[in-house]
Amino acid sequence: MKNISSKQLLQMSFWVLLSAITQAFSLTSFSVPSGIYPSGISGLSRLLSDILKTYFNYDLPYFYLYLVINVILAIIVFRHIGKLFTIFSLVQTVLVSLFASKFQALHILDDRLLMALFGGLINGFGVSLALTNGASSGGTDFLSVYFSNKFHRSMWDYVFAFNSTLIFVSGLLFGWETAAYSMIFQYTSNLIVNRMHTRYTHQAIIIVTRKPDEVINSILTNVRHGITRISAKGGYKGDDETMLYTVVNTFQTAEVVKYALEGDDKAFIETRDSKAVYGNYYQKPLD
Repeated sequence: MKNISSKQLLQMSFWVLLSAITQAFSLTSFSVPSGIYPSGISGLSRLLSDILKTYFNYDLPYFYLYLVINVILAIIVFRHIGKLFTIFSLVQTVLVSLFASKFQALHILDDRLLMALFGGLINGFGVSLALTNGASSGGTDFLSVYFSNKFHRSMWDYVFAFNSTLIFVSGLLFGWETAAYSMIFQYTSNLIVNRMHTRYTHQAIIIVTRKPDEVINSILTNVRHGITRISAKGGYKGDDETMLYTVVNTFQTAEVVKYALEGDDKAFIETRDSKAVYGNYYQKPLD
């Protein structure tokens, strides 16, 4: 936290605020009016609120449940993930709860399918704004970030499994049509998050160069990742070459390629998706 500048804090605050506004807008103008359950803790909170109201005649607004559950999860993972990340995630959660309680629903669409699609898209975009700027929307994000840090792979498919279970329960209690539209909402939201949030996806980079020292120095001066150096020989002319191999987070790929070309503008570079990484791999920690 001590290395974070005032400018960075201001930028994070702006994106967290915009994230909260976007997510609250999705909830109040798409999810709630259409009776669709969103993903994660917001969906769980909505479901629990509806169960209390329908089966126990007790009206507890879902945004109160949303806030309480998120605070509990934040306390559980606080020691294992970045403090600044946790604080800003809680701020995002509080703001979503506040905005959701104050926003008036806007009548935008009548078709339930379109509401599910666009609501999910907007919700996923809002969540991604927080995740790509050093925070999250709390809830299952806390857990997925914790396990992603531990295993160096994306956990969003497991989050989707949790959401599918939530939808199954909502279908049993409130009808399968609602469950089906909720699935569309959640799938769209999850798709956007997976596309925008690349912290826990990886790419392998292979560089063939005659200037290995320059390339290695250029990369390691700017990006902290190990590089394997392998002697090679050109198949056409038989010239001596060096093949460099490294694995980086997807969002770092363009940066590493740039520095490699600064070391050798004639280097041959290939990138490919890496499904999972195990063992001694450096993951830049959350603040």
